[in-house]
Amino acid sequence: MPGGLVALLDDIAAIAKLAAASLDDVAGAAGKAGTKAAGVVIDDTAVTPRYMIGLSPARELPIIWKIAKGSLRNKLVFLLPAALALSAFAPWAITPILMLGGSYLCFEAAEKILEALTGSHGGDEAAAVTDPKELEDRQVSGAVRTDLILSGEIMAIALGEIADQTLVNEAIALALVAVAITAGVYGVVALIVKMDDIGLHLAKRPGKGARTLGRGLVAAMPVVLHALSLIGTAAMVWVGGGIIVHGLETFGVQALPHAIHAAAAGVAQAVPVLPGVVSWIVTAVGSGIVGLVVGGVIAGLLHLVPRKH
Repeated sequence: MPGGLVALLDDIAAIAKLAAASLDDVAGAAGKAGTKAAGVVIDDTAVTPRYMIGLSPARELPIIWKIAKGSLRNKLVFLLPAALALSAFAPWAITPILMLGGSYLCFEAAEKILEALTGSHGGDEAAAVTDPKELEDRQVSGAVRTDLILSGEIMAIALGEIADQTLVNEAIALALVAVAITAGVYGVVALIVKMDDIGLHLAKRPGKGARTLGRGLVAAMPVVLHALSLIGTAAMVWVGGGIIVHGLETFGVQALPHAIHAAAAGVAQAVPVLPGVVSWIVTAVGSGIVGLVVGGVIAGLLHLVPRKH
């Protein structure tokens, strides 16, 4: 009997070690996947505040909550099962889909740069809506549709980073990424959107320091939004170009990836300070140049296609 108890305890210990190792794998995979998707996350954070324009300040947080729920539904109900099905039945398609997503990121970034250079922007249909409820519903619907595209890119990038995991670990890691990124993005969005309200509240406080801080927050709001937009665009070009370069390498097209790697290694060797950081910067710049070229070509071709009016 004691021998049987010892054997049982050994089995429990082995199961516990296996579970701990599995949890460690899941946590590591989720962290790796979430980090690689950071470029799209920044853009998601930069895009969402635009949907608050024209809405009542009192409705901003409830609307952000609605969009956040829609984003989580996009990731968990639609995109997670699709990603797992892809991993189980067509793993060969992950790289081509990632490259398509990377090309779309590059195109979006190129369009933003083109708009900034030419000063042209799409018509604001929301401005013509006068009913507050209709405007709110339209803005939420538009934000959730945009989020579906960005979330699809996030989940595809995440899946590409954890393709070596078991299906169960993939499911858990992708779910963790979905929840963490959604909470992070819309928590930051809520803070950004209410920054001016916080600033106005502080500006009315009796202390001189609070008033100065409040006025600073109000003045900083446009700068923060502009900076987020710039960072988001740069991140899209870098991430999208990097995905394309890695995809080419996977398919055996080595010339471009090798050129970027060689340039990074050469510059890192020439610069004696922080060679790892220097190598990363050169690689990011190289990927960004690729992203700009790909995005510019796609945008140029699409602008040549006649549009129906």
